[in-house]
Amino acid sequence: MKILSYLTLFICLILGITDSYAQKKKTNTTKSITFNPADRPKNLSDTALLELVQKQTFRYFWDFGHPISGLPRERSNVAYDYGNEVVTIGGTGFGVMAMIVAAERQWYPRDTVAKRLLKMVKFLSKADNYHGAFPHWLNGETGKIIPFGRKDDGGDLVESAFLFQGLLTARQYFDQNTPLENDLRNRITWIWNEIEWDWYTRGNPNQLYWHWSPNNGWAMNFELRGYNETLITYILGASSPRYPITAQVYQKCWAQSDHFKNGREFYGVKLPLGFDFGGPLFFTHYSFLGLDPRKLKDQYADYWEQNVSHTMINYKHCVANPGKFKGYGENSWGLTASDTYDGYNAHSPNNDFGTITPTAALSSFPYTPQQSMKALRHFYDDLGDKIWSEYGFTDAFNESQNWYAKSHLAIDQGPIIVMIENYRTGLLWKLFMQDPEVQNGLKKLGFESPAIKITSKN
Repeated sequence: MKILSYLTLFICLILGITDSYAQKKKTNTTKSITFNPADRPKNLSDTALLELVQKQTFRYFWDFGHPISGLPRERSNVAYDYGNEVVTIGGTGFGVMAMIVAAERQWYPRDTVAKRLLKMVKFLSKADNYHGAFPHWLNGETGKIIPFGRKDDGGDLVESAFLFQGLLTARQYFDQNTPLENDLRNRITWIWNEIEWDWYTRGNPNQLYWHWSPNNGWAMNFELRGYNETLITYILGASSPRYPITAQVYQKCWAQSDHFKNGREFYGVKLPLGFDFGGPLFFTHYSFLGLDPRKLKDQYADYWEQNVSHTMINYKHCVANPGKFKGYGENSWGLTASDTYDGYNAHSPNNDFGTITPTAALSSFPYTPQQSMKALRHFYDDLGDKIWSEYGFTDAFNESQNWYAKSHLAIDQGPIIVMIENYRTGLLWKLFMQDPEVQNGLKKLGFESPAIKITSKN
């Protein structure tokens, strides 16, 4: 299906698990048995509910992180047939940003969070990498690669970008002159400086590739063309102090595809970029956990307009409910990639089978605060007995199929915490956009933002 990016399509193939299989393979059965969602606090104010959802969801990264590496597990149930050791590089980036929120909101002491992050960074510094880029999955005990596919057994530039979006944000936040925080910053800088973004151009100034493998070379042959969730890859590639990419590759690869520019209206909303109807909502989340879309512009789009329009189209589609699915409406909406009743899929208005994914609406709080709050109230107050858990909301539900997930995914849990925080305080946006190297990268690619200082030249 055309609207699926490589990432979502490939995940569908690799992680195509059934719910019955997932439940047989649960790895955290003790807590699931003892946790009773019916006992959740009731009659909370909006502010108290947001705080509870953030804090409860954070338990996925803190309590359920891998005991050896500290990195987030890919999912709360066994990842296909790969066992219990699978940790996720992109999900680690999201989890790092969630840990900043935990420190700022004092759910845990600042030095305790910094120690956990230092443990994670030390593990990453010794883990398998490929010209500095990490693979999609690692073994959380050994640091060895777990192949994501037969030929996807090397560096994954996009997952690495999600990771470094988080690590650079942490480098900005943990700025105190203490041995612990100095060590953390220095180690982040070391692995950041080692990633060879320019290697992934294959020496061609007009191309940037997602994967490289020492066993299979460039066999995956997937160019990073927009518009989708991978914008942050170009921005960080341009920001690299040692191995940067040029503005030319952004203009000649990213901006050159048959689904980059749009400009049409859907449900009365004009969509500047991307697939018709916008595609899955994680396009508006993953690159924008740190990248502040407010008044962010380049020659192609205003990214606040892009993300608000994409979200509103998704919302209006669920309200219109052309598929006549049970449970859809103004308080129950949100289509993105997630588990579903028959496996895993990248849900969108053009690929809608009745599955609502809480992260879609909840991670959209900055864009659609009123609509997202209605969804949050419904998910928690009305459906909480079925989808509220020790790690926040479970991954998805489909009322037409009477199906409610028991699983959680790191890449869905993390954006809930981070984007709610950006809605509440703008914390992660402020930190990431303050990074001097990121500012240089944005300027190199022709971006404008109030957050970019204009005191230095490219």
